[in-house]
Order: sequence, then structure tokens, then C-alpha cells
Amino acid sequence: MAPSPDSRPDQRTAETVTVPTGRRAAYLVVLVVLPAVLLALAVPAAWGWGVGPRDLVIAVVMYFVNIFGIAIGYHRLFTHRSFRCRRPLRIALMLAGGLAVEGPVTLWAAEHRRHHKYADREGDPHSPWRYGESGLALLRGMAHAHVGWFYTARRRSSRSHWVPDLLADPDVRRFDAAYPAVVALSFVLPTVVGGLWSMSWQGALSALFWGGLVRYAVVHHVTWSVNSVSHTFGDRPFATRDRSSNVRWVAMLTLGEGWHNWHHAEPTCARHGVLRGQLDPSARLIRWFELANWADDVHWPNPHRLTAHRLPHRSDG
Repeated sequence: MAPSPDSRPDQRTAETVTVPTGRRAAYLVVLVVLPAVLLALAVPAAWGWGVGPRDLVIAVVMYFVNIFGIAIGYHRLFTHRSFRCRRPLRIALMLAGGLAVEGPVTLWAAEHRRHHKYADREGDPHSPWRYGESGLALLRGMAHAHVGWFYTARRRSSRSHWVPDLLADPDVRRFDAAYPAVVALSFVLPTVVGGLWSMSWQGALSALFWGGLVRYAVVHHVTWSVNSVSHTFGDRPFATRDRSSNVRWVAMLTLGEGWHNWHHAEPTCARHGVLRGQLDPSARLIRWFELANWADDVHWPNPHRLTAHRLPHRSDG
């Protein structure tokens, strides 16, 4: 990647903080190794005794809560301030995102804001083009963008630099302090629901496995595919300074986040899927919040800016 004009050593140091070795080891286990192991275990488990309808319902509900929490809460609300909402909804979205076990909202937002400043250039925490454009370099880069950067990064984004607005919010500070309890709740909740629904310990353990552990692994790899796949493949109908692209299957799994090209053209826009056929369930839910007077100041697409960013002779995804 070409060096960024904003990547002077002194500035880059101010934008990041050193990650202690112990924390990097925790990232390796929780974010890299464990999700992969759980997905590997899910295959023989599904083949051997399958997943029952009760566990499937619990897992799917948790999945939608998590993805909407990340897409609408962590991403569009807290990171990019694409809309404002009433305090109870703001807290609920923050909790839904936290249940995805992808870190406190301040760290998530800090990393993502840094990603937008340096997207696919030196300084981007997770660009798949980090090692070059040859086949092997790109495979290595995709692995880095997908999960590798969690462990290999010696420095992470400084919250005091990137998210002072969130750190000034008392609700956000309380949520960050309570984040370990939120992680525990992410696994306790499906376990309790499964146990009460089946009135058995076996039902509780089965729900823990499918609705807790496997769901958490699937959510992680689905959301991380935006970093890896949607900066490598797909269509780019809008002009951006990076390689953000639209990948339909990623957009479907992430409830609209995979329409990534327009998002990088207009990061504060509440809708990512702006072309014909680009379904964006997250934007639709924000619209319902707006109609219910739970949300306001929503940044919807501006037709003039859509035209201004549009590249000629490109497909619509």
C-alpha cells in the first residue's frame, strides 16, 4: 500500500496505543482460535445429531439481534452518527451490539474510524491489500483482514484520539465498564431460554452450544467478511479512494453492510444499499424507528450526491 500523507510517525503514534502481550493472547483465543474451533465442531455435531427447531430459533433470534446491533448500533449510530435516537433505543442498540462479543463500543468505533481514514492504505488496521496484489499476497492479506490483525497488531486504535465523543457519554462509559457482564449475558441468555423452553439441563446445554457458542462464531465471521471480502471482490459503482465494493451474499448475511462501496463514498449515510435491488434491512429498520418517532436526524441518501459519486458504465451490483 502506498504511504498515506497523514501517516507521519508522530501522528500515527498519537492515533494508536500499544497492546499488552496478555491482551493480544486473549484476542488470539477469543477472536481467532475459538470461533474457528467452534465452527469446526458444529459440522460433525450437525451431521451427527443435527440442530433441533428450538435451538435453531434461539440461534437465529440471537443472530439477528447481534447483526442488527452491530450494523445499526455500533456502526451506523455510534461510529458514523448516521441518525439520532431516544435514549432507551440507544442503550438497547448498544446492548445488542455488545452481545455480538466484538468488543466494547468505544474500541469497535475507534478501529472503524481509523479504517475509514486510511482505508486500503498504510495505517488501515485491516486492509486485505496490505501485502500486495499477487495471488499469494492477496490470500495472506485476506487472512489478515479477516482475523489475523486481531493478534498481529502490536498497536490498536486510541480511544481518546478517535472517539472522544463516545467517551464523553455517561451511558457509553457505563456500558464499557459493564462489558464483561455483557459478554457473559451473551451466553447465559440462550442457555436460560433453552433450559426454560425445554425444562431440562440437556436443552440448556444444547442451546448454549448452538445459540451461544456457534452463533457467536458465525456472527464474527459474517461481520469480518465485510473487512476481507468486501474490500477484495465485487462491484464498485461509486468513486472512492479505496477498494470498498458491493458483495450481494455478504450484504444478505450482514443485513445490508455488504453494500460497502456507497458506504465508503458517504460514510454517514444511514442507507448502504442505494441502488436497485440492493436490499438493506438495517436501513429499513432505521426507517421504522423514524416513523415511530424513536429516531430523528436520519442521514438518508442525497440524490445529487449519488449522481456526483456515480462512475460511468458500471453495473449496479
